[in-house]
Amino acid sequence: MTNRQLRLNARPEGLFKESDFKLVEEAIPNLQDGEFLVRVIYLSLDPTQRVWAQADSYLPAVKIGAVMRSFGLGVVEKSKHTDFAEGDIVSGMTGWQDYLVSDGQNLQKLPRLPGVPGVPLDAYMGPLGMTGITAYFGLLDIGEPKEGETLVVSGAAGAVGSIVCQIGKLKGCCVVGIAGSDAKGEYLTNELGIDAAINYKTQNVYKALRKACPDGIDIYFENVGGPMLDAVLAQLNIGARIPLCGFISQYTATEAGPGIQNLSVLISKRAKIEGFLVLDYYDRAEEAVTQMAQWLGEGKLKYQTTVEEGLENTPTTINKLFTGNKLGKLLVKVSDEVA
Repeated sequence: MTNRQLRLNARPEGLFKESDFKLVEEAIPNLQDGEFLVRVIYLSLDPTQRVWAQADSYLPAVKIGAVMRSFGLGVVEKSKHTDFAEGDIVSGMTGWQDYLVSDGQNLQKLPRLPGVPGVPLDAYMGPLGMTGITAYFGLLDIGEPKEGETLVVSGAAGAVGSIVCQIGKLKGCCVVGIAGSDAKGEYLTNELGIDAAINYKTQNVYKALRKACPDGIDIYFENVGGPMLDAVLAQLNIGARIPLCGFISQYTATEAGPGIQNLSVLISKRAKIEGFLVLDYYDRAEEAVTQMAQWLGEGKLKYQTTVEEGLENTPTTINKLFTGNKLGKLLVKVSDEVA
């Protein structure tokens, strides 16, 4: 048996290029005691992978020549590990490859969800995975939504943003989403039931927010950064909270953009911006997954995935995160699901 791997070949500039990676094949080593073999089914494509490929951040940069780091989901094919049996479904750091041999570090078996039968596997890459945990704790712990408040979400039709929008509605907020097309806006209002959507490519975001949020903004869930953040800062209410989840507008920039002009508003409005990582909440993951599973089972939570097939297509597929050519969670299907 051989394993295909996509290894980082060069530090990216701007969008990823196929030449930034090298597709290699190598023999799968024999298992040692305490190890198991995982066949990767889905790869999670996330904006942070652009950061990991470029420079040291909260994790060291991926080394040139190393398998590209990513979350994924797979099935145990063979095992010499007492805690992992053949057929177990696992998720965690798989990397961009067909198979991996693991001793159990950075991988966990999917949680048992009593009362929620028939959960699709891709849900564990979205609302029941790191995406959902990010949305859940970012909004509830840092955003602290209260009934009747106004919540604005950037990247609202994306993996995290779409879940934040729905949790906001479940908590009684007026929710306004900012997205990059009219079709995404219709999805947000018609399918997810938020109160208003703004197309930042065709509308003046500042003016559109003034109209959609006549009473000001209490919470801004930030995924994008740049001028959009400035437009929101100018309309904050006293005591507003900004969970800072991402800054995707800057991840592929080849030169620095304009600085944020309205940060001083935080003083007069006694508002806060707080960055966070999903890793901060790893020990509370069960709390989020249990609640999200309940909402899914009750039909109160929806999710959307954009799935592309083929490990070899991953270097071009990931750019859909930055061009906006996708809806919801972006995945690459590496192999067939378990029957």
